[in-house]
Amino acid sequence: MAAMFPLGILVAVLLLPVAVVFCHFPATLTLERAIPASHKVELGQLIARDRIRHGRLLQSSTGVVDFPVEGTFDPFLVGLYYTKVQLGSPPREFHVQIDTGSDVLWVSCSACNGCPGTSGLQIQLNFFDARASSTASLISCSDQRCSLGLDSADSGCAAQSNQCSYTFQYGDGSGTSGYYVSDLLHLDAIVEGSLVANSSAQILFGCSTMQTGDLTKSDRAVDGIFGFGQQPMSVISQLSSQGLTPRVFSHCLKGDSSGGGILVLGEIVEPNIVYSPLVPSQPHYNLNLQSISVNGQTLPIDSSAFATSSNKGTIVDTGTTLAYLTEAAYDPLVNAITSSVSQSVRPILSKGNQCFLVISSIADIFPQVSFNFAGGASLILYPQDYLIQQNSVGGAAVWCIGFQKIQGQTILGDLVLKDKIFVYDLAGQRIGWSNYDCSMSVNVSTTSNTGRSEFVNAGQLSDNSSPRNVPRKLIPKSVIAFLMHILVFGIGTSLL
Repeated sequence: MAAMFPLGILVAVLLLPVAVVFCHFPATLTLERAIPASHKVELGQLIARDRIRHGRLLQSSTGVVDFPVEGTFDPFLVGLYYTKVQLGSPPREFHVQIDTGSDVLWVSCSACNGCPGTSGLQIQLNFFDARASSTASLISCSDQRCSLGLDSADSGCAAQSNQCSYTFQYGDGSGTSGYYVSDLLHLDAIVEGSLVANSSAQILFGCSTMQTGDLTKSDRAVDGIFGFGQQPMSVISQLSSQGLTPRVFSHCLKGDSSGGGILVLGEIVEPNIVYSPLVPSQPHYNLNLQSISVNGQTLPIDSSAFATSSNKGTIVDTGTTLAYLTEAAYDPLVNAITSSVSQSVRPILSKGNQCFLVISSIADIFPQVSFNFAGGASLILYPQDYLIQQNSVGGAAVWCIGFQKIQGQTILGDLVLKDKIFVYDLAGQRIGWSNYDCSMSVNVSTTSNTGRSEFVNAGQLSDNSSPRNVPRKLIPKSVIAFLMHILVFGIGTSLL
C-alpha cells in the first residue's frame, strides 16, 4: 500500500496578516495556502523532492555535495514558497520562489533562452526588460557592488560586454545565467497607521537570460528566485546596508491542515525564545547539534555524528519538507522511539519507513524528543513534530516517523520547524526558536533612532483591512511598514 501524506503537512503556511519590521520600518507579508488540504502525496515523493532540494541547497563554491537519490519523484506536485515583488519604473510584478539556500534575487528577462512562458500554477509569468524601465541601469565589472559577490561566487565578469554577471548551477542539474541590474524594488508603506503606496528602494538583482533543467519546465514555473541567504548580494543584506531593515528575519509556520503562517523581515519578540550560535564561515544556516534525547534520556550517539566541519553540521531549512539525520544519529533515535511505544502500538514497515498502527492519540503514547544545541538551547519535539499520518488500516491510523537517514549533514525541515517561532539573527550570528501557536499574532521589534525598541502587533496589520486598528503608540513617526504578499503554491496528487 502506498504511503500517503496530507499536503497540509508538506506546506505549513496559513493565510494570515503578517508584519515585517525594518530597522526603521515594520513590513507586512501576507501568506496564502494554495494546496488543498484533501490532496495526498506519498512519503517517497516527499523524500525525492527533498533530495532534489538538498542538491540545490548544499552547493558551495568548493563543489557540489551529492546525495543518493531513492524512489521516484515528480517535483511539480509539491509545495514551494514564493512572493510577489514589483520591480522597475513603471512597476512590473514578478512571482519569485523564496529560497534560504541562495543569496541572489533574480528574475527572467526578455530574450531569455529556456525561460518558460507559462506556468501550471495559474500565475502570470512576466519578463523584466531593463530598456522599458526608466530607473534601470546595468552594472559594470568595475562597479563596487559587483565585487561584493566575488567571494561567495554570486557574481563574475563578462569581459566582452564589461557586464557584472552570474552563473548558478544547482545540484539537481538545473541552472541559470545572466547579468545584474540596479532598479527600484517597490513596496507599499504604512506610516502612523495610514497606507502610503509607491515606497521603493534601489537594489541589485539578477536578470536571467538563460535557464536549464527543471527551471525550463512550465509545471511549477515562477519568474525567478528570491535568495534569503546572508551573503552581501542578498536583498536582506542590501536593504540593511541602506539602513532600511535590520539583518534579521523570522517565521512561524502553522502545522495543522489549514496551513499558513508568518514570515517577517524583523525579529519576532517572544520571551521563551532560546538561541544557539550559527557555525561561523558557513554559506547556510548551520547550527551545532550536540546531542539528542528521548524522554529526557540522552541517546548514545558518537560525537562525530554532529561534527560541523567540511559540509557537516545541522542545517535549518524551510525548503525541506521532512527532517534528515546522519546515519549514526538516525538509528539510535528511531530505535529509542520504537522501544518506548512497543507495548502500546503495533510497529510496521512501509517502504522502508518505520510506521505504527495507532488506535488512540499519539500525544498520549509517543515520547518527547529533544535536539540539544550549543549554547544550551534545546529544540523540543512533540509527537506531532516528528510523526506523519499516512492512512488507516482496519480502523487504526498509520503514523510514520518523518525522520529520514542521510549521509553528511543533518537537515531540519518543515516537519520539525512548524508550530514554532524561528528567528534568524544574522547580525548576532544566531538562530532562536520557541514553541508557539502560529495562528496567533506576534510582536516584532525594531530599534529606532532614539535607541528604543518599538513593537508592532503583526496580527493587526493587513492589506485587506484598515491599519487604523494598530495602536499609534506602537508605531513611531519614523517607522514605515512595507507590504509584500507571500504565497505558498503546489499541486497535490498521489505519488509513485
